[in-house]
Amino acid sequence: MRLPKILQNGLIGATAVLFVGSRFIPGSDEPGPVLSAAAAILSGPSDASAAVPAPVDAAVMKHTRSALEAFSSIVRPLSHPKALETAFRSYFAFKAEHPDKVKKPLLYFVDYGKPSTEKRGYVFDMEAMTVVEGPFTVAHGRGSQERGGIPTRFSNRPGSAATSLGLYVAQETYGFRGTAGGRRYSSIGLRLAGVSGDYNDNARRRGVVAHGAPYVTSSRAGRSEGCPAMEQERSRRLLPRLANGGMVFLFAPEREWMTDDPWVVASAE
Repeated sequence: MRLPKILQNGLIGATAVLFVGSRFIPGSDEPGPVLSAAAAILSGPSDASAAVPAPVDAAVMKHTRSALEAFSSIVRPLSHPKALETAFRSYFAFKAEHPDKVKKPLLYFVDYGKPSTEKRGYVFDMEAMTVVEGPFTVAHGRGSQERGGIPTRFSNRPGSAATSLGLYVAQETYGFRGTAGGRRYSSIGLRLAGVSGDYNDNARRRGVVAHGAPYVTSSRAGRSEGCPAMEQERSRRLLPRLANGGMVFLFAPEREWMTDDPWVVASAE
């Protein structure tokens, strides 16, 4: 219940007098009961939970530590020491916030800090804490400028043909058709919904999907239109398992993105 204006103003004045006077009394660094009571009336009931970390945050960190213990010795080398931790924290933070959208425990992870001639893709089972498959080669977008086969430019802009970093929800599969070397080909495609804000929320509009492609082989990956494409046979085996509730995380040691992606930031300690 709000205090009458006159009484409230009186309490403010009395509190000020008590506070100023207390500065001249030895041993008065801690407020006495009168001052504490007056401050409590003015400020209203305290929020005891404000100083306590949210249970979800604690759970996210607990699950992240478990995943790191399970995978860190297996998934190496990485392009950045925080690559796996960033992916796992984002995954568990999103799952805690949107449990209805994460219907499968699978996470497709790609480390785009590594060159296209190296195996940089994995699929993890985040409940069993096992590697479902990987490492394997994965394509990056031809619009992602590169150095030594490593993409250095990332974009969410339609028409950029660049890879977009961040977290995605795997949606439905469909019959994908593409062109490679001037020839048409067909494959399975997996639509992706980008959930990392301005970094990848145009994925569906851009047609950025996971799919199989003949230009991805076991030893190297060609260039896509921004899609994390994999080998044809592998796509037929993995993408249906990821569909309708799995997750995808595309990583690169890109400083601005690592300090601004909403799920990377939200899940940080």
